[in-house]
Amino acid sequence: MIILMIIGMSLATMLPRVIPAFIIEKMQFRPWINKWLSAIPYAALGALIFPGIMSVKPDEPHHGIIGGLVAIVLAYLGLNVILVVLGAILTVFLLSF
Repeated sequence: MIILMIIGMSLATMLPRVIPAFIIEKMQFRPWINKWLSAIPYAALGALIFPGIMSVKPDEPHHGIIGGLVAIVLAYLGLNVILVVLGAILTVFLLSF
């Protein structure tokens, strides 16, 4: 009985996440919508990371601000989101020495 409940809960969680991926793949959007949708990962990343930027090192807040500026520049250059995050982390790491 417990196994059936686990399978049911996993399906209830998985289906709403998987179905939109198949639906959106077949849809064609206007170019301005595609441009707006491509900005969403960077906007979400900014909303999640900004509080951390301000509190990287409480006694030296300029480390986080410089790391955030590096992330902005890398994102503006169009790098992959993972490379943007790694660049900011590396900058703060190097400034901490």
